[in-house]
Amino acid sequence: MILGIFRTFRVMKSLTILLFVCFVHSSKAQTLYDPQTLYDAPGGLMDYNILRSMNITFYDPAYDSILHDNWINELGLRLPATVQLDGGQFYANVMVRYKGNSTYSIPSDQGNPKVPYNLDFNDSISGQTLLGYNKVKLANAVFDPTFVKEITAYDIYRRYLPSPQASLMQLNVQGDYLGLYVNTEAIDRQFLTKHFGENDGVLFKCDPIQQFGQGGPTGNSDLKWLGSDSTLYYNHYGLKSDSGWDELVNLMDVLNNDPANLDTVLNIDRVLWAFAVNQAILNLDTYNGLFQHNYYLYKTEDGLFQMIPWDVSESFLGALLGMNANTTELYEYDPYNGYNSLSTPLSLALTSDPNSHYGKIYSAHLRTVINESLNATEIESFVDNLQVLGATAASADPNKLFGMAQYYSNVDNELVIPFIFSAGGIISSVDLRKPYLESLPSISAAAPVVGDPIVLTQQGTFGENYVTAQVSNANSVELMATISPYNSKFVSVPMLDDGTNGDLVSGDGNYTAAFPWVMSGNPTKFYIRANNTNATMLNPERAEYEFWTYDLPLATENPVVNLVVSMYPNPTNDYVMISIPSGASLKYSITNSMGSEVRKGMLNTGKIDVSSFANGIYFVQFCDENGRRLTKKLIVQ
Repeated sequence: MILGIFRTFRVMKSLTILLFVCFVHSSKAQTLYDPQTLYDAPGGLMDYNILRSMNITFYDPAYDSILHDNWINELGLRLPATVQLDGGQFYANVMVRYKGNSTYSIPSDQGNPKVPYNLDFNDSISGQTLLGYNKVKLANAVFDPTFVKEITAYDIYRRYLPSPQASLMQLNVQGDYLGLYVNTEAIDRQFLTKHFGENDGVLFKCDPIQQFGQGGPTGNSDLKWLGSDSTLYYNHYGLKSDSGWDELVNLMDVLNNDPANLDTVLNIDRVLWAFAVNQAILNLDTYNGLFQHNYYLYKTEDGLFQMIPWDVSESFLGALLGMNANTTELYEYDPYNGYNSLSTPLSLALTSDPNSHYGKIYSAHLRTVINESLNATEIESFVDNLQVLGATAASADPNKLFGMAQYYSNVDNELVIPFIFSAGGIISSVDLRKPYLESLPSISAAAPVVGDPIVLTQQGTFGENYVTAQVSNANSVELMATISPYNSKFVSVPMLDDGTNGDLVSGDGNYTAAFPWVMSGNPTKFYIRANNTNATMLNPERAEYEFWTYDLPLATENPVVNLVVSMYPNPTNDYVMISIPSGASLKYSITNSMGSEVRKGMLNTGKIDVSSFANGIYFVQFCDENGRRLTKKLIVQ
């Protein structure tokens, strides 16, 4: 299981949780789970700051005609080859096939040898990997003059949900330089283990069966209900696990016929994040866009399907710019209903109504993506670094469809070749998309403000664990918590500001709730969700992909002797007196209601001067030499 991977408080967050760390025993204060640690480390195969070179040499000189026939007939055949990376070690018996759909068919039909490749290092030689990867997929970026749209898009997706990674790769085959490729991570058992801690669940590639330019059956991965016979779905989805048709059919049955129970079969939050990024960066070549395909569904051990993005090369409109003569309708594509929400039941159920429960969470996610990731200056800097890295390889590419002028110009501007080809620019798409999204009432609505939470242990026989947070502009606040090892199925607990259920002062803006599990001994994952009539806000904003974690204390047969401290007067405006156990030595830390530490030290006199403090709510945490802690609320007025 993927557990225990946490990061300390982020430097970028100016208002971090500063609970007093006892010097005798390690603190159990909450930390922020960081899923980014799951991705490739610097220097890895997917490090986009490195331009690598690969040489493929097939044993059979007739490889091209064999692999072409295999692609046409969808036989799944691979041919063995040797592979060399960066002029170093040779890898024997790497099994290779052509991949892609239109990206294979169009260059192949033109006699262009730059077709996409799928390499399996582990197929023939068990345990063989390329820098730890079993499979490598090389996309030819045939419709992307910049070569970097897919890499840039995946860098944004990975901030919000489990996503593949991508980097640049120079490819030589049989000694000939084919050109600059995009190396994309496969969604396979290795990917599943990395992100979910297991890999034996149901996996579907949601792409219709038809091959571009070929005859035969057609399909659509729109999740519509076609009936209980699983064979009705064979043309619409590709099964990648040993079994799973019954599970997929059940998902569509619930979605279309019992949507109120959709959360029992689908990780809805993952879908909302995927939908939000799709719309923010104008990746309309997927489910809640123009075409319903290019995504995976994986059923994790918690019984929920996860949506995983795939083939995001048409982000920033890409070649989809040519899909509508009125390009304004594309740049201002409705993120809630689009052109065809009635034909996409998952969009209809979750996002078609911005004022619904899921619609407001989706808007919160979309607002977060806009604010964090639609910064044209930052995106341009990222793109520029990639293009500088790949410029020489792109310039030498003998098979690219566009010149170096378009390599650079399509970053900032649309590329339009009348009646032949159109591609959205990266920065021009952001510049047009962002203000439109920000103008929508569901995005511009004044959202609640949620401060970072603080975990408090109230005195009692065993002590009870409460979460408190400063919240404004909200009419309801929820503690969303889970102890699931799969980081899912968060349950809602109302947080109150009425002086009851652990809340110390009514009406002070500090909302409080107890964890729903008392002394379970499990690491608890949680976040805060605040709502008003028009908007929802989360803390952390990337929840449920990020969340706070706290180790709940383990119940013991013998009660723990709690630390007993009296603090008076309270409220005060100058001094607060501290009555402590005889012979005890206490350290203390004081934080304000926003979580910022304002003072800490050792209690020597039993008195703390707070005369310089601004009026407000403070939290004083005490820690003795045995590691026992107690937090009390202090009011200065």
